[in-house]
Amino acid sequence: MQTFSKILSVTALSMSLVLGLGSVASAAPKTSFKVAWSIYVGWMPWGYAADHGIVKKWADKYGINIEVTQFNDYVESMNQYTAGAFDAVTLTNMDGLSIPAAGGVDTTAVIVGDFSNGNDAVILKDKADLADIKGQNVNLVEYSVSHYLLARALDGIKLSERDVKVVNTSDADMVAAYKTPDVSAVVTWNPLVSTILEDPTAKKVFDSSQVPGEIIDLMVANSNALKDNPNFGKALAGIWYETAALTKADTPEGKAAREAMGTASGTDLKGFEAQLAATRLFDKPADALTFTTSPSLPKTMDLVRNFLFQKGLLGNGAPSADVIGIEMPDGKVLGDSKNIKLRFTETYMKSAADGLL
Repeated sequence: MQTFSKILSVTALSMSLVLGLGSVASAAPKTSFKVAWSIYVGWMPWGYAADHGIVKKWADKYGINIEVTQFNDYVESMNQYTAGAFDAVTLTNMDGLSIPAAGGVDTTAVIVGDFSNGNDAVILKDKADLADIKGQNVNLVEYSVSHYLLARALDGIKLSERDVKVVNTSDADMVAAYKTPDVSAVVTWNPLVSTILEDPTAKKVFDSSQVPGEIIDLMVANSNALKDNPNFGKALAGIWYETAALTKADTPEGKAAREAMGTASGTDLKGFEAQLAATRLFDKPADALTFTTSPSLPKTMDLVRNFLFQKGLLGNGAPSADVIGIEMPDGKVLGDSKNIKLRFTETYMKSAADGLL
């Protein structure tokens, strides 16, 4: 009787292990996702979509839940994503490489939303010539696209960072910093640029329209989350193209949307439309596809990765800019193909362009 009981127990245990393994193997894909975004003209559609039911509409279509959270501090939003607290985040091409990718988080650009075409700027106080920046302290978010823009601006006038002193300043503090007498030069992005330029002492001496297509704004997601449930990427694409089209629409609804986005970003309709005019917003997926698959993207990312390597931002002891692999839509890889951590894909934008969402 005792032996029979032991056999039953072992059999029951074996069955439970088999059933347990089976349940793991067939585990349902993740269905709840968290998205982080911060204030910037090219990212305002995400906040508007969350507030006006567009996020819920597309999440419901794909049987998932998407929670959208606004951050007042851009760097903190990326840090939270990198730490795993969020599944997706708005960031630039450069910051995607220097923060999550360099931090070991395999990250995919789901949406190439726009590129800055004047929204990022170098501003001097009471000086109207970029050359006057020589010898000045320059306040900016260190190692951000502002830092990159400064390097590109200096390179254009045969100066280097050795000719100025960078002062790391949070974007949340930038406007207040400019108003202090000690600050004479800043590099930042909209809506901060527009606010600072309201001061009569502020002179814009260089902006991103002089390096078009290099500062790219993305919605990225954790690559593993997308593999687990591709519907997350499809929903993000649906949300973006519906809201971006509304943002650009010359209709009463479009105007109302822009007004709401302007208010949410601390300006008004006129101010927001001025920022929008300095942005190449991809409201049509076909245009985003053309840009993303063009030969210019690998060239831009090569510039970016070399800048980051020079700043020591590709990981401690990185031997070269090749340490991190950057995969392009055609499968070609810049850098180490065995360590791909940033991926540009046409998958979701193409689905939108083909009407398959």
